[in-house]
Amino acid sequence: MEIHRNTVEIYRIMKPNIHPQFNMTATVTCACGVSFVTGSTATELHTEICSACHPFYTGKQKLLDAAGNVDKFKKRTATATSIKSVVKVKKERKARTKK
Repeated sequence: MEIHRNTVEIYRIMKPNIHPQFNMTATVTCACGVSFVTGSTATELHTEICSACHPFYTGKQKLLDAAGNVDKFKKRTATATSIKSVVKVKKERKARTKK
């Protein structure tokens, strides 16, 4: 089997009538408003996140606070650290010896 670097040539040598139609100009639209063109079997694609708005690529962190979960977590950690500072340190016990 020959290896072709061109996607169109690979598509031409595939078995006929069993593959979906491949569109070289499929438009991808993100929820943030950015759109770009790529190849796909669908003509239009809609995504919620893309490289223009994803925190990993932008360096900006967005916290999606669902029902105050972030606030609950911060409150629990603050309570836990305050309890740790109040708790007395236990004395070390002597090692038991066998009789």
